[in-house]
Amino acid sequence: MVIVTLQRDKCIGCNYCVEMAPEQFQMSKKDGKSVLLRSTEKKGFFTLKSYDDSIFEACENAQKACPVKIITTKKI
Repeated sequence: MVIVTLQRDKCIGCNYCVEMAPEQFQMSKKDGKSVLLRSTEKKGFFTLKSYDDSIFEACENAQKACPVKIITTKKI
């Protein structure tokens, strides 16, 4: 299982996550911040839990590219 977390309120809208993992991230037309697709929100943290291990590498690249370090990616 892959778990990806986004702390959206700290997003600066740089778009790197979308470039690295377009299947999991997109930019909001409303506020210009990143959206973690198919995620659930709890206390400002958006979490995606997926059994598709093939998304891990792209999400990890998005995590590494994020200049404000608000994305975490774990494989369990």
